[in-house]
Amino acid sequence: MLLFISMFVLLICVLISVAFLTLLERKVLGYIQIRKGPNKVGFLGILQPFGDAIKLFTKEQVYPFMSNFNIYYLCPIINLFLALFLWMAMPFIGMLFSFNYSILFFLVISSLSVYTIMLAGWSSNSNYSLIGGLRSVAQTISYEVSLALILMSFLFLIMDFNISSLMKYQKYSWFLFLCLPLCLMWFVSSLAETNRTPFDFAEGESELVSGFNVEYSSGGFALIFLAEYASILFMSMLCSMMFLGGNFNSWLFFLKLLFMSFLWLWVRGTLPRYRYDKLMYLTWKSYLPVSLNFLMFYIGLILFNLSNIF
Repeated sequence: MLLFISMFVLLICVLISVAFLTLLERKVLGYIQIRKGPNKVGFLGILQPFGDAIKLFTKEQVYPFMSNFNIYYLCPIINLFLALFLWMAMPFIGMLFSFNYSILFFLVISSLSVYTIMLAGWSSNSNYSLIGGLRSVAQTISYEVSLALILMSFLFLIMDFNISSLMKYQKYSWFLFLCLPLCLMWFVSSLAETNRTPFDFAEGESELVSGFNVEYSSGGFALIFLAEYASILFMSMLCSMMFLGGNFNSWLFFLKLLFMSFLWLWVRGTLPRYRYDKLMYLTWKSYLPVSLNFLMFYIGLILFNLSNIF
């Protein structure tokens, strides 16, 4: 029972943090563009996310007449469910679900979200959403390959599938110093995986309007939006655990998490959108060979250490 209560509290906290992440994003983008950002609703615009949520959920839901209604309706719900389900892998002081295969769990759940995007694009029965969905899925699948290979290098360094083991091995030195190129590649791949600028190809405004979610309004749109930001926060948490020495017993861990999620917003405010073919070349021609080489290097390093020990 206590496990379920802890899980429920965690999910509530994630949803509240998602709300304030959207506020932070609008403020950061505002200051990057030399303007104020939201500052009217509540003190310094602090209630703005709740105003937006009420507005979105009370709007009339419009359904495309020719859509495949059941799939169309369920996709945003499953998308949010998967994004929140990812958080069950997060390590805790009280060890919420500290299972030994949490990294494997992360890979499995994150690859499932591809199906909801694909079905959301297809079931809307609109050419724009279908093309947006296809582009989004191709991008996510491509970057998952390099993401898994980069992750495997870290796994060989810790020889464990548990996220909390990353903390033990970074007690004296962060992996950021040991694997700097891999850390930067992981960050870029995470941007592509979460469909964020400069890789937000689902939303090429000139041709695709808003990508796979173009036919969604009110609640459905809000749920897709929430899922995206929940996964951004999770990826920020994973980044701080993987190469910023994420000691979750310390409040510095949350500052690192905030800094990583701020980087997502900073990138959005400063970089223009990449070209689609270049995005695909980046992962298949650059990241894949480099991450494979690094993987071989770290396997060699581990084997060398083991041979010295024995």
